[in-house]
Order: sequence, then C-alpha cells, then structure tokens
Amino acid sequence: MKKLFTFCLLILSINLAEAQGTEDYITEHADYAQSLMRAHKIPASLILAIAIHESASGSSRIAQHLNNHFGVKGSNNNEDIRSSYRDYLNADESYSHFVEIMETRPPFNSLFEQYDQYDYKGWARGIQRCGYAHSRTWASQVVNLIKKYELYNYDERPAGYEEPVYPKTVYHKKTTKHKTKTAKKYTVKNGDNLSAIAKKKGTTVKAIMKKNGLKKANLKPGQKIKL
Repeated sequence: MKKLFTFCLLILSINLAEAQGTEDYITEHADYAQSLMRAHKIPASLILAIAIHESASGSSRIAQHLNNHFGVKGSNNNEDIRSSYRDYLNADESYSHFVEIMETRPPFNSLFEQYDQYDYKGWARGIQRCGYAHSRTWASQVVNLIKKYELYNYDERPAGYEEPVYPKTVYHKKTTKHKTKTAKKYTVKNGDNLSAIAKKKGTTVKAIMKKNGLKKANLKPGQKIKL
C-alpha cells in the first residue's frame, strides 16, 4: 500500500510539473501568438496549441536545439543533433514561419476563406484534413489542449460569439469479411457408391453420410450429395 501511495504521488508530481511547464510556455509565447492572430486572422489559441503539441511545450529536442516548435521539416546547420527538421534563429521565427506556411502553401491557404480567427475547431479540422499530420486524432488532441488550458481566451472573441457546431468524427475499425464456404455437391452417377465417391473426393463414407443425413448407404443416379 505504501509503495502504491508513493507511486501515485510520483505520477501526480510529474503531471503537475508538466502542467506547470505548459503554463509557463503559454505565458512566454501568448503575446506573439496574439500578434500573429491580429495580423493574419488565424486563432492565437490554435497557434499556441499546435506549438504545445508539436514541441511538447518547448521541451522537445528540435525545440531545444533548433527552435523548431511546429515540426516543420527542412535542412539545418546544427551540429548538436542530426535531424531532418529545419532550424530557426528563435522561437518567434518558428511561429512566423508556421503562419507563413498556412498563408502561402496550398491547400492550407484556402482555410482562411473557410474559417474566421475565432473558430479554432474548424481550423484544427481543416489543417488535419489538408495533411499537416498523419494521426487521425491530431485535430482532437489540439482542440483538447485549447480547452484544457482555456487558450480560447487569447482569441479576443467578440461578445456573443457562438462557436460553430461540428459533428463528432467517428472512426470505424476495418473489419475483415470472411467468405462463407459453400458446400460442394456431387451428382451421383450410375455405378457410384459411397466408398468410391469418398475415395475419389478425399473424404470418408461416414463424413458424407453425416453431412447428408443418410441412414443408409444406398444411392440413386442423379441424386445430389454434399461433400
């Protein structure tokens, strides 16, 4: 019991430390995310949540060594780590480049016509749909971060703003269809008997009689039997 209590305290302390780290990260980058929102009309909450998700609140190796907070791939000149991700001078440059990608690269640039700067759910779904991440739950994870840390408070929503309602995405597991085996049938010919048929078809007299509910071994020409 004591060990279990100690383990629970350890898990709780780890979770609290992670939450505090994320809160500190938000405080550090919220102002710049808001400035990007005002200039480019993309939700600050979304920018922050994606950065938190992709950089583990700034603690990932590429965030630490490359100032890469959005998982953008490209060349770099860093000698500390070998990575396929591009490097930036600082975090702000990474944030700005993410918005630039949204604005200039199709199909992301079409999202500005579909969603306003307050609709973080629509943006998250749209970015996932455009291929930003392979995970089918990526948008949900980003939205959950926005809700958990109440990042929508940074979106400067007008009074009375009503969030668009989107249907929940349901993922269905692929099921393997098994083909039903149809019983093979044999038409009895003149001179046939169960022993000869069983030998020819690689089965037994007993099996044939059981499949066909036969009580006697007598067969008639033209009779159809299951094998």
